Amino acid sequence: MTAADVARSLGLSRATVGFVLNSTPGQSISEATKRRVLDEAQQLGYRPHTAARALASGRSRIVLLVLPDWPLGHSMRANIDEASLTLDRAGYSLVTTSPHPDGQAVPLWESLNPDVVLSLTPLPDDHYAAIASSGAIALVPDRGSLEFEQNQLFADGSRVQVEHLLAQGRRRIVFAGPDDQRLAGLAEQRRQVAAATLRDRADADLVAVATVNAGNARDSVRGWVVAGADSVVAYNDDVAAIVVAAALRQGIAIPDQLAIVGHDDTPLASLLVPAVSSVRVDAAGLGRYLALVAVAAVEGGTPPSAGPSAEVQLVRRETT
Repeated sequence: MTAADVARSLGLSRATVGFVLNSTPGQSISEATKRRVLDEAQQLGYRPHTAARALASGRSRIVLLVLPDWPLGHSMRANIDEASLTLDRAGYSLVTTSPHPDGQAVPLWESLNPDVVLSLTPLPDDHYAAIASSGAIALVPDRGSLEFEQNQLFADGSRVQVEHLLAQGRRRIVFAGPDDQRLAGLAEQRRQVAAATLRDRADADLVAVATVNAGNARDSVRGWVVAGADSVVAYNDDVAAIVVAAALRQGIAIPDQLAIVGHDDTPLASLLVPAVSSVRVDAAGLGRYLALVAVAAVEGGTPPSAGPSAEVQLVRRETT
């Protein structure tokens, strides 16, 4: 069913029907005629042809977000949800993709014809060149087209975790990371920040660095306590929960013997017993910012003057 069918059914010109269905501004069409067109279109089951609209306008109204090959955790979901909502309000659809090194699928920037391709992290040169040649606007860090500080990915949270533990009188700190190799780079970045925060403290030290999972947590936590560790900086709240469970099952008192602080302030942190102290980040704000940057790039508008706050907030609960 096409707009021409609607026009034929009503005995109106194709142009008049097109103006109404496309909400074309500046047309002197009566409200009664508009109502007739919209009612008839609904009755006949008319749906706009997205591909034809894109061909006519030169826009697909699609924003493609290229995600790193990371597990989709709480912060990333909040980022995507807010970006999707902001784009939807502006008349755009958000599509996500995670290219894999050995993937055989046709990249979505080739098949979807997106207006914008966004990425949270730098892309390989060949990916960037392919996106640029597709006609899409590429907003990629380190390419001069997407400006936000690296700490807006919240690496600074590890500094806040360590400083909180130091303020609680803890001096022998363990960094517990995830065992998912996809997160190894992020975990290392946070470990480095934690270590740097302790570097100038002669009375405190990072006494162990470990990857933790449900299988090795019991032995790991027992070993830390025997070695004199008094606190744990966890990569995220999931890792913190594993450490909490392993400690409690061995009768290790929290926080008296072992204080634990997580990262991301997920619902799990507040629901667990004992509730986990954590770092709250503005992941939704980053998603909203990226969406507004994308819309401004397509429509030639003014981009947001500043990104989301990179500040993180410590939420103290029972584990510290």
